[in-house]
Amino acid sequence: MKVYKNFLDKESFKNIKNLLTSEDFPWFLTPIVNYSKRNFNSQLVHIFYVDNVVNSNFFNVLKPIYEKLNFFSLLRLKANFIMRTENIIEHTMHTDYVNPSCKIYTGILYINTNNGYTKFSNGKIIKSEENKYIEFDSQLEHTGTSCTDEEYRIVLNFNYIK
Repeated sequence: MKVYKNFLDKESFKNIKNLLTSEDFPWFLTPIVNYSKRNFNSQLVHIFYVDNVVNSNFFNVLKPIYEKLNFFSLLRLKANFIMRTENIIEHTMHTDYVNPSCKIYTGILYINTNNGYTKFSNGKIIKSEENKYIEFDSQLEHTGTSCTDEEYRIVLNFNYIK
């Protein structure tokens, strides 16, 4: 696992954050299920790219990230928006992609600082800090959380082949 603080230059990051927090940016409701059945809540998502197709008019705004990552093939790119909750809710552990024929990476760019985090099955916890990027093997189980100290938690989630 690699962790990069101050991943993008300040201007590029500010442009991306301003886009994702704009009242004109389209978000779409999807469920998040905790399999304990005690917690069912929702998140908002924006799919930028999936199944070899650009799915968003805002795809090119993220160009500074693509240039920095220099991936061979993008598989999926989405933004997740989770509203503040009274207590931090950990969602279900999952893997993003499993493909035995090639190594796939997951990347997460944290858009705002808050007390939410990404937790891994190996016990490692990465705090949500603005402009931090983490990269890891997509087969590593992980989960995200809500936050309690800000209005929302936003991350960009990338899946790609180098």
